[in-house]
Amino acid sequence: MYTQSLDLPGGQQPAAADNTEVSPEQARFDAVMRADGKIEPRDWMPEAYRKTLVRQISQHAHSEIIGMQPEGNWISRAPSLKRKAILLAKVQDEGGHGLYLYSAAETMGVSRDQLVDALHAGKAKYSSIFNYPTPTWADVGVIGWLVDGAAIMNQIPLCRCTYGPYARAMIRICKEESFHQRQGFDALLAMMKGTQAQRDMVQQAVDRWWWPVLMMFGPSDKDSIHSGQSFQWGIKRISNDDLRQKFVDAIVEQARVLGVTLPDPDLKWNAQRKAYDYGAIDWEEFWRVVNGDGPCNKERLATRVKAHEDGAWVREAALAYAAKQAARARRQAA
Repeated sequence: MYTQSLDLPGGQQPAAADNTEVSPEQARFDAVMRADGKIEPRDWMPEAYRKTLVRQISQHAHSEIIGMQPEGNWISRAPSLKRKAILLAKVQDEGGHGLYLYSAAETMGVSRDQLVDALHAGKAKYSSIFNYPTPTWADVGVIGWLVDGAAIMNQIPLCRCTYGPYARAMIRICKEESFHQRQGFDALLAMMKGTQAQRDMVQQAVDRWWWPVLMMFGPSDKDSIHSGQSFQWGIKRISNDDLRQKFVDAIVEQARVLGVTLPDPDLKWNAQRKAYDYGAIDWEEFWRVVNGDGPCNKERLATRVKAHEDGAWVREAALAYAAKQAARARRQAA
């Protein structure tokens, strides 16, 4: 799923002064940036560029893996075999996205163990959206429609990221996320054609998720103090507020088709801007959840750590098998 523009401080590299001699490696890197080209793993890159990408890609990977939990809880309770199969495929996709992204991060010289250890220690972030509960089946549909819809809005620009492995991973991920959004909308549409209790369930889920989803795009541009460098490096293409606006404009029409009301009394069309105005976001809640005090922060991380520890024997067995195969190959070659 899921990038979130937290713009955490650290790892920034100041621009060279006009009278500072630029190395040939830096000159080549700058030329690639000006040409909107691609940096590959063996290419030289500034350390700040590398650190920024490691942080962003690992955060994205962690979000995909943690994001399996809110929906995975519903696989055994899906209302039909069809919905169970669809949800199972979707959760498997999210796991695959995490693996693509961990692999992309590893090309920058960081090990997967380091990335995972940082997550489990609470040092690495993941998208705040996954720290909210999913009490009903309608929440699963809303995650597909709104959360994955916001993810797509965030991720499509990343297909043009200047770091090649990340950009290529995002092309496949975005295609699969499009399926995720469609399945969520389809599930909600089926419920909206059902009983009044089902329609009420959908509306309640939309009410729960609307504001946290708008927070997924990160803090407002005026508070996003490190975005400038990411724009210069071609990592970031569209600002947080512009992405949020594009999402609102698209979702209002989809909500009308679905037959639900978005829980914002200030939501209205602005003919002058040719876009929808929307109400104030509770940024205190956003930072509270990001910093570990959301409804499910502790539960999500504890579940991930337990799953990792329970799977230790599988990793150990795989390593032992690989070592055995390598030893056998050496003996045959001798």
